[in-house]
Amino acid sequence: MTAHDQAVSRIASGTPLLTSVASRMTSPLASDPDWVRRLRRRISLTDTLLVTSAVIAGSWASRIAEPGRPAATQYVEWSLLVLVAVGWLGLLSLAHTRDTRTIGIGIAEYRRVITASVGSFASYAIVLAVLDRGDGLPVAAGVFVGGTAALLIGRWAWRVWLGIQRTAGRCLSTAIVVGPRREAEHVITQIGRRRGAGYRVIGAAIPRAKNRALEVGGEHVSLVSDLDHVAEAAARLGVDAVIVAGIPTGDRRYIRQLGWDLEGTVAELVLASALTDVAGPRIHMSPVEGLPLMHVELPQFRGARHVLKRALDIVLAGGGILALAPLLGLIALAVRLDSPGPVLFRQERVGRGGTTFPMLKFRSMVVDAEARLAALQSDSDGNGVLFKMKHDPRVTRVGRVLRKYSLDELPQLFTILAGHMSLVGPRPPLPLEVEGYESHVQRRLFIKPGLTGMWQVNGRSDLDWDESVRLDLYYVENWSITGDLLIMWRTVKVVIRGTGAY
Repeated sequence: MTAHDQAVSRIASGTPLLTSVASRMTSPLASDPDWVRRLRRRISLTDTLLVTSAVIAGSWASRIAEPGRPAATQYVEWSLLVLVAVGWLGLLSLAHTRDTRTIGIGIAEYRRVITASVGSFASYAIVLAVLDRGDGLPVAAGVFVGGTAALLIGRWAWRVWLGIQRTAGRCLSTAIVVGPRREAEHVITQIGRRRGAGYRVIGAAIPRAKNRALEVGGEHVSLVSDLDHVAEAAARLGVDAVIVAGIPTGDRRYIRQLGWDLEGTVAELVLASALTDVAGPRIHMSPVEGLPLMHVELPQFRGARHVLKRALDIVLAGGGILALAPLLGLIALAVRLDSPGPVLFRQERVGRGGTTFPMLKFRSMVVDAEARLAALQSDSDGNGVLFKMKHDPRVTRVGRVLRKYSLDELPQLFTILAGHMSLVGPRPPLPLEVEGYESHVQRRLFIKPGLTGMWQVNGRSDLDWDESVRLDLYYVENWSITGDLLIMWRTVKVVIRGTGAY
């Protein structure tokens, strides 16, 4: 028996209070579900294979570029390559790229992989400079660029696999949601909508509950405990997380006590921030004499980031027009042959700062569609503000195909080049919509509308008005170039599936 075990044994033989302390010292403080451990091992193995392959490929490229090198030189290079592989894999671990909280969620995982890879390359470049072997830098750059791309593709592949598993109800961490009824229902609803959150809520605890279950989205969520016995319920049910929505009792000390009570269980404590529309990168913590201050960075609507966003729009929109020119021609011909009328449909939309602009689309409806709108208003499947109809009789045969795969939106690439729109942004509203905006909804007009956006990858026409506004406002205040690239990638998947399009 070790000295630590002997000490714990002596404590455990004392008073009940000390026995409780001893049990917490010997109990596991954290425990990942089995599927998490298996997934982390698989990702680690994948990273090792990809990094090793990239390094070996770089070695072969170097030998082909300089054949007949002395054996001593080759030995030094092989030693450096082994050092590169070990250091690269080590930095991937030190950067927490396989952290349970980031695997399969958001862009943090990708960002950490890139950061670790850049750090590895910088370190290797310093070693080459010290050894006066600057001629090896081009090959090293190729190794790191190719290896980083392979790592990102590998992480994406595992994320796709994880998404499939979660859609089938597997690989989900179980959770109890604690908080006032309204906040608890909101958190449960959001988790239920997005399997990517990685949680399955199996119970709740709310103050002054009169029933044994909550009715959330047509499903029953059992009330498994009162507020004073949440930790006991978590231990009994073996949940992986206790998610706190708001302050359940109005006393901030409750959360601190709950954290203490959860010690010795396998459950982690998760706080669902009331700052629901503030993204992580805008939040910075600074402890001041035991007082944790949360700094929220105010959104910026001008500056270098917006210049970079505009440059990205020009490059990608221009490249897209050139690459898709044959497809654009075929679509134009199909629209012309399918029904009489112009190929393009022009409609006035409202852009940044409330200025209007003509938005272009391939025509997907009959020519007199606007005149027939009034007769169809009662059959709208829209969100209460916009008219949407799943089986709109005004849509042409070609138009149905164009709408399903968003091909009717492609002419907006020219609108983007003209500077009225961006590739990613809020949905471009009609002037009639803007006239009815509440004051906070006006913030949608602080940046340019987008060809795609949060609304496109989170349901499209299936979204209700409030959710559509919430997503647009979240994007306006929290957008980033990395986030834009991720939305573009997700848009491709959504468009291929035809989800929420009519």
